[in-house]
Amino acid sequence: MKALVFERSMPRMAASRLASQLGSGRGTRVAPLRLVETDPPPCPGDDWHLVTPSLSGICGSDLATIDGRSSWYFEPLVSFPFTPGHEVVGVLGADGSAADGSALRAGARVVIQPVLGCRARRIDPPCPSCATGRTGDCENTAFGHLSPGIQTGFCADTGGGWSAAGLVAHESQLYAVPEKLSDADAVTIEPLACALHGVLGSPITEDDVVAVLGAGTLGLATVAAITHLSGRGLIASPRVTLTGARYAHQRALAREFGASAALSPEHLSAAVRRHSRSMALRGPSGARLTGGADVVFDCVGSSESIEASLEIVRPRGTVVLIGMPGRANVDLAPLWHRELRLAGAYAYGTESVRGTDRPTFELAIEAVAAMGTGRLVSATYPLERFEEAVAHAGAAGRRGSVKIAFDLRATHRGGRR
Repeated sequence: MKALVFERSMPRMAASRLASQLGSGRGTRVAPLRLVETDPPPCPGDDWHLVTPSLSGICGSDLATIDGRSSWYFEPLVSFPFTPGHEVVGVLGADGSAADGSALRAGARVVIQPVLGCRARRIDPPCPSCATGRTGDCENTAFGHLSPGIQTGFCADTGGGWSAAGLVAHESQLYAVPEKLSDADAVTIEPLACALHGVLGSPITEDDVVAVLGAGTLGLATVAAITHLSGRGLIASPRVTLTGARYAHQRALAREFGASAALSPEHLSAAVRRHSRSMALRGPSGARLTGGADVVFDCVGSSESIEASLEIVRPRGTVVLIGMPGRANVDLAPLWHRELRLAGAYAYGTESVRGTDRPTFELAIEAVAAMGTGRLVSATYPLERFEEAVAHAGAAGRRGSVKIAFDLRATHRGGRR
């Protein structure tokens, strides 16, 4: 069986970084990513199970890794060589248990909650974060009986979704896929869980002006999360949700998912200004608003998007970084002067909803069914065409696409188109 393997090669990483200046995903040919023949990884224990991927998405963090642009912050939190792929829907190889303790039969469709926390790492007692269900904040992702790896898809011992051979997952990572969901729906559960976690952790109040920067998978998932949660009374309803989207198909999808208005990025500031009744101050670095949006979700994570977020958020407002940032060069004067809150939103775990704690993935499964996020999957590729797939993912917006995924269903029976 074949799998894609990413190795630690500094010369190849440097070459890929150089090639990626021509466009994200353009350096795959020189990156340390190879298609190899391999066996499934061994299960680390009786509470681990083999999962054969059906679809596995290409995430922005995967692109950053292949492009050689990942932050060095992650160096001690991954182990090489690893098989990428953490957005995974697959088929269970043998009877097992789901994260909630319910029984799963061999052949059941499952999604992987990829964080490798204390329970998966056989660490007892768990860290304070894992003890309260906040697995995304696990303090032990480099320890325990597994090699370092913050998630499946970045750990040498577990395998990842870009593999026909399969990966291994701890029972605490497994969630059953409802019959009514297609594989395309299911592969969007993980990114929607990221969006739900970010939205539920934000201070949205009734009648707020909310802005979303970016309309790739995470940006559109964030709009869908706001619509889904507010429509069910799980968060306060903002007065408007404004989305900055570069391409026409992104703007159309943002409106379908419930955005009040979807505009090109250069027009987003004016829309926020109008709805918040702010004035604009012109300076050497451009215009910034005297007031602004109450909450801004940055789903890009670049220096430019963070600066743009700081320019359109009101004093004492909140900017939530859902898109993975790296090293950024940002003027923090507005953060200090306007007493802003800049918050990160990583992964998922357990969310407090109406006084009840619920796994983020359970909420995401419900939201995917309600919002039909499977429509975000624009194209799929076999592993053998990985160079095309990664290049397509890196240019998805420009090519009229959103989510690109690997299709491994030819290696096993089952799956729902």
